[in-house]
Amino acid sequence: MSAPTAAITAARAAGAVAARHAAEADAGRRLHGDVVAALTGAGFARRFVPEHLGGEPVTFTELTEAVAAVGEGCASAAWVASLTAHVGRFATYLPLEGQEEVWEKGPDTRLVAAVVPQGTTGRVDGGWRISGTWNFLSGVEFCDWALLLGPAAPGGRPTGKERFFVVRRDDFVIEDTWDTLGMRATGSHSVRVDDVFVPDHRTFRQADLFEGRRSEEAGGARTGVPGDGLPIFAVNGLTFAAPVLGAARGALALAEQSLGGTDGRPPARDAYRTAFALSAGEIDAAGLLLRRVAETADLGGLTPGLVTRARRDSALATRMLAGAVDRLFKGNGVRSTATGAPLQRYWRDVTSAATHGVLQFEPAALEFTRR
Repeated sequence: MSAPTAAITAARAAGAVAARHAAEADAGRRLHGDVVAALTGAGFARRFVPEHLGGEPVTFTELTEAVAAVGEGCASAAWVASLTAHVGRFATYLPLEGQEEVWEKGPDTRLVAAVVPQGTTGRVDGGWRISGTWNFLSGVEFCDWALLLGPAAPGGRPTGKERFFVVRRDDFVIEDTWDTLGMRATGSHSVRVDDVFVPDHRTFRQADLFEGRRSEEAGGARTGVPGDGLPIFAVNGLTFAAPVLGAARGALALAEQSLGGTDGRPPARDAYRTAFALSAGEIDAAGLLLRRVAETADLGGLTPGLVTRARRDSALATRMLAGAVDRLFKGNGVRSTATGAPLQRYWRDVTSAATHGVLQFEPAALEFTRR
């Protein structure tokens, strides 16, 4: 196995900080400031920022392992780290003037996004005016900018005209709406915007991002960051599955302590040892699936078939990870259900993360069979 890269080494250090504060973050529904600083110091915000604006790009393979390294200590921290990185790639679809404004204070600027069309928008001279409430912006408590997708159509139907609007932190109000079973410290709250002006250079079409197309409106030029030109579903699953992979590895390490026989504990029963081995194998297999998704994206030039395979593999890996952690949790006995038991926190986080829409297997499977 090759030596870890600088990005992965930095992520492991950030993961150690996150692990120390994981229980506190879960109870308080908020990442500790030291954890946010550690994630920033590990370079997650700058991973898809163009190099001429100070970015330090890494491959999708490196980023996936870096996010998983954080997730071994705290799934919520890994989720925020992953989205911080990937949303930066979204912002490269802005016109060049918009990119320069967003990153004018440096590449560690933190971005968040709402990717479900909401709110209302209206064209005005030189830009747009937007209003409304947008939900589920992970990491919004610590962000500098928010990318908000609008407008909403009646009944949630797509209009084909959806756009991302990039809004300064001073131009929206955070509403405390995130209080969940798991992933509690992601801070995926809502934001409210009241008639804010967004200039043309701080908006871009959703279709460009989803199709991996650089339109003339956005300057047309490639940025040189990883994934430039890739459709979003080629890598979108990695965004959310990598934290689950890390959390599953963390749960496995905890569960291994219950095997006993080396620290004064009685050896575990054969049934639990068998369940542990099965879960360990599934976690390894899921990691290999996600690595293939990442390595394929790093090669570029993806065909539609490879894109649908990536979506399928990310959803399948998540299903395997959730099943593996569920088996470990249930097999570990009543001790794992105690309020302060770390294993139940991993179980809650993985179970909750696996419900994300991007990670659902059925739509991914149907898309795969229709390619």
